[in-house]
Amino acid sequence: MPPSVRLPYVSLPVLLALLLVLAGAGPAGAVDRPAVELSTSQAGTGGSVTVSGSGWRPRALLTLLVCGQAEPKRGVTGGTDSCANADGRAVTTGADGRFRRELPVVEPPVPCPCVVHVATATGRGAEADAALRVAGHAVEPLPADAAGGRLSLLADTRLRGSGGLLTWFGSPPARTLVVTVGNVGTSPVKNPVFQVGTAHGVFAPQWQDQRWRGTIRPGGRARIELPVELGAGAHGDYTVSLKYGGKVLAEHPWGVGRPWGVTLFWVLVLLVVPAALFRAGLAVIDHVRPRRPVHAARPPGRLRLPVRRRGAATPWFAPDTDPPRSTGR
Repeated sequence: MPPSVRLPYVSLPVLLALLLVLAGAGPAGAVDRPAVELSTSQAGTGGSVTVSGSGWRPRALLTLLVCGQAEPKRGVTGGTDSCANADGRAVTTGADGRFRRELPVVEPPVPCPCVVHVATATGRGAEADAALRVAGHAVEPLPADAAGGRLSLLADTRLRGSGGLLTWFGSPPARTLVVTVGNVGTSPVKNPVFQVGTAHGVFAPQWQDQRWRGTIRPGGRARIELPVELGAGAHGDYTVSLKYGGKVLAEHPWGVGRPWGVTLFWVLVLLVVPAALFRAGLAVIDHVRPRRPVHAARPPGRLRLPVRRRGAATPWFAPDTDPPRSTGR
């Protein structure tokens, strides 16, 4: 049999072996996604539930919250305002990305369906939810916009605005986040609540809930403008993120210049204050130091006459008379 005909039959076992190796290596090389499990799916107020997780980043700081108006597949629709923030807990994952923490069960500020919401507090953002039934707490269906409305980014994100003189002197930098989103769901989205996050360097974003007033019909689009503000004196590389329904829609970098006016102010303070203190010290010393008389006081009743020195010329007129005037001759 010619070699050209024999080659496919010889290579077929080798190809099958390679496919089997790749198929077996696939699950082992896959990256675990963060997961959350509860010791019980239902608990009453005043009790507790044990939360365990796996697939998280090693040595990551996590926050655990009981949130209402949420489902594991759709996230917390109302943002952090729907969670019992005062009764949350924090936990640090181990080297294997696992954790275990006891969480008190409290009633969230909004009706159920409820979840235990776990999210990273530092580093790269990640989150996961587990359904929890809070016994005795009211239950209401999710709004139509949360059940059938889905927003998607349609245009590039940009930051509108610029700094001014006050920002140069340490005033909080402020911009306006402008995005264009579209409703790709089957129900209208009315007054959606977005989460705007600002992250500095490698730190996790600090999220803030902001409600946009308006309705986005199915298949429609809208231009969203949300204010973004940093702390006083902020400078460096920041990242502005926009999240809706537990999903990050957009991210935009923001380079904030250093407030050199503050540096100039402190330089002037370091120069002017010592000079002013030095001048004030000199004035105090000059005021406190006793003054010495310039001439000694003369005793009354005595008149000092000029002493004629030997060899000195005598004036040709008397001291009490004027010199004679010339007659012009």
